[in-house]
Formats: sequence, C-alpha cells, structure tokens
Amino acid sequence: MELILAVVIAVVVLGVLGGLVVGGRKKKTKTLPGAPPTTPDITAPPAEPHIGDEAETPRDEPRRTIEEVDLPDATATAPVAVEEPPAAPEIEIPEPTAGRLVRLRARLSRSQNALGKGLLTLLSREHLDEDTWEEIEDTLLTADVGVQPTQELVEGLRERVRVLGTRTPEDLRGLLREELLKILVPEFDRVVHTESPLDTPGIVMVVGVNGTGKTTTTGKLARVLVADGKNVVLGAADTFRAAAADQLQTWGERVGARTVRGPEGGDPASIAFDAVKEGIEEGADVVLIDTAGRLHTKTGLMDELGKVKRVVEKHAPLDEILLVLDATTGQNGLVQARVFAEVVDITGIVLTKLDGTAKGGIVIAVQRELGVPVKLVGLGEGADDLAPFEPEAFVDALIGE
Repeated sequence: MELILAVVIAVVVLGVLGGLVVGGRKKKTKTLPGAPPTTPDITAPPAEPHIGDEAETPRDEPRRTIEEVDLPDATATAPVAVEEPPAAPEIEIPEPTAGRLVRLRARLSRSQNALGKGLLTLLSREHLDEDTWEEIEDTLLTADVGVQPTQELVEGLRERVRVLGTRTPEDLRGLLREELLKILVPEFDRVVHTESPLDTPGIVMVVGVNGTGKTTTTGKLARVLVADGKNVVLGAADTFRAAAADQLQTWGERVGARTVRGPEGGDPASIAFDAVKEGIEEGADVVLIDTAGRLHTKTGLMDELGKVKRVVEKHAPLDEILLVLDATTGQNGLVQARVFAEVVDITGIVLTKLDGTAKGGIVIAVQRELGVPVKLVGLGEGADDLAPFEPEAFVDALIGE
C-alpha cells in the first residue's frame, strides 16, 4: 500500500516538473512587442478550379441563368468612322496684270541693264572711231541681238550721231532708246487673244520643248486670265512627263480653274479635244492646252502637234498658239523656234527666265527670226512673275532710265 502511494506521488511530481519545463520553453519563444514574428503567417492562395468544376459565385451576387444574361445583338453593327473629305484648296486672288511689267522693272533692270550701260559707255567716248563702233557691235552680238538686227542698230546710231552731232549723256540715251524701240517693232500686236469670234471659248495652245517652263507658263497664264475676270479650263495634253498633269492641276486649283486630264502616255489630241468640249459645255471663257515637248511614241513631235491642232479645230479655230522659249538658251532657242513655227503657225512668243543669265537681245532676235511678237515674259519664280511684254518698259529697264 505504501509502495503504491509512493508511485502515485512520484508520477504527480514528474507531471508537475514536466509542466514547468514546457512553460519555461514557451516563455523563451515569446516575442517582444513591436518585433517581427519569427515565423511568417502565410496564407495559401485559393485553389484554381479544375476543368469541369463550377466557379464559386460571389455571395453578394446571385447566380444567373443563361436566359438572364444580356448578350450582344448579333444584328447590331459597330459604328463606322466616316472619313472627312479633304478640304478644298483655298482659292488665291492673283494680282492684276495691268502694269505688271512696270512693277517688275527693277528686277528686269538689275539683270539686263549691263547691255544698256555698256552701249552708253561706248557712245560717250570722246572719239567714236571704227574701233569703238566695232566694240558696240560686239556688245550687241554678245547680248544675243543677232547679226542682222545688230547691223541695223549700229547703222542707225552712226547716222543719228553724225547728223545731229550731239554728245551729251541725255542726248545719247535718247538716241539709243529710240533706236532700240524701232528695232523692237512697237507696232506689233502683243495682245494675247483669248476671245473667240464664235460662240465658243477662246482656245490657246501652248507649245515648246520640255524644260523651257512650258507647263509652269501655262499655269501662270491661267492666273493672268483669272485676274482679268476670265473663267478658265486647262487641258493637260502633255502626257509624256509623268508630273505634268499633276503640276498643271495644282496651278489650276490655286485659282479655281478645272483641269481636264487623261492617263499617262495617253493620246494628247484626245485630251485636247475633251478639254475644248468640256470648256464649251461649261461656258468657259478660255481653254488653255498644255502640249508635250517630247513623246512616248516614235511619232514625230511636230506630227503630233499638228494632229492636236487639227483635232481641236474640229470644235473651233485656235485663237492663239504661244511658243515658250527659255531666254537663257540664246541662239539655240532660235533653232527651236524655227522648227515649231514651220508646223503650228506660231502667233506669239513667251520668253521665260529673262531675269536670270539671259541676254536681253534675245527679244529682238527671236522677233526678227519668226516675224511674230514677244507677248509675255517670265521674270522670276513667283506665281505672278509672268508679265505682258511692253517694249517701252523693257527698253527703259535696259538703259536704266
């Protein structure tokens, strides 16, 4: 009995001692306030549903049947963005043509008065001997006046100086001015004829070698006519150059003139015919036809130009055929002029680039060569730098008066 009691007491004592040991260990692992826990509390993410399992519906959202779900209308179409049409180009108001050459006189005189000054310097010498007159001839020839016109001008000056015996600078300038005007043939009709005697638009055909500024001149001429109150239709019959029709159309759009064009490499005569036809239907005042200076085909250029002329005249006769020449080409331009004049009956000449390195004498030479007047001159790259040719203003610019 005593043995049993001793065993019970021993078990109780061991239990108490074990509890004290465990309590001590727990106290040792107790963390201080504010210190991070020694073992992070990791919460496992919810398990992903497997294929075939139903996803858990949130408790605040009741489960819906397929009939209760709003499905998109299969017949509804998504809104289509409507592309805005391109804005129409702003129409420009060209400056009036009246007195345009006078306004451009300073530009002309800066590039051309070397001729006039050179002549005045030679004529002002104390003794006008044969050597001096030869220098005057050389000056005129260098300025592209041409042999025959130069001889006539020098003979006229020599006679005037000998008879009058006057040598003051004012008198010499007056003599030179009169002789230059005489050789420029001021009585030439320099009006660009754009009015038809028939009940049809005036028809103007522009010809010349590519590179002379022909298409640009056609566009600038449209500006001149619009500035004078004309309604203009443009015919892009230069189908050799890929950019010619686009270039001409751009010129037309700037002043509100419509351009009739065809495919690249198309028949120039057909396009010219259509342009005149549409000009008649629209009641236009003037139809301007830009022609090719070269061709895609082996057909001769002059034959093709003759064809264009014949086809256009099925509507109405041409009122003007303008030949565009690059004034800087000098005597080479005269060769071109001669060839064109043999085919299409040139009625007027347009000299471009007269403000550059061109010699002013080309005006005299080309008129003498063709027997037709210079009607327009180009004096710069600006849109309104095409001016009617006025002999008096031109001579005054040459001699610096």
